Amino acid sequence: MNASSNVVQRGSIVAASVITATLTWYFMHEIADVALAVRSGGTVRDIGVGAVAVTAALAALAGWGLLALLERRASRPRRTWTVIAVIVFAVSLLGAASGASAAAQGSILGLHSVVAAVVIAGLGRTAAPDRR
Repeated sequence: MNASSNVVQRGSIVAASVITATLTWYFMHEIADVALAVRSGGTVRDIGVGAVAVTAALAALAGWGLLALLERRASRPRRTWTVIAVIVFAVSLLGAASGASAAAQGSILGLHSVVAAVVIAGLGRTAAPDRR
């Protein structure tokens, strides 16, 4: 795969993660009528669509950056990246515990899961082959 098509594919995955997260937020917030909010100390903060979109974009871009680094340094970049990405996803699920209600917690789990599915499956598919 040449470098420009790789950039287009990976950019599309970043965009897909934002779109998927935004649609999931819309479904949870607007259709399912879940109050997406987290508790932090004694305060409750609403989770808006902008925060969801930016967070999805940052997560996907961080994944892209890590994959690019591993492609230059690791002998098995796809496997190494996938293991790290799954661990980061698992740790991110701890954030769902801060949901202000059970419905919010479930919705946060869903948001994290759809973004992880898009990013892990999408970027993993674009990884350079092993260098053995």
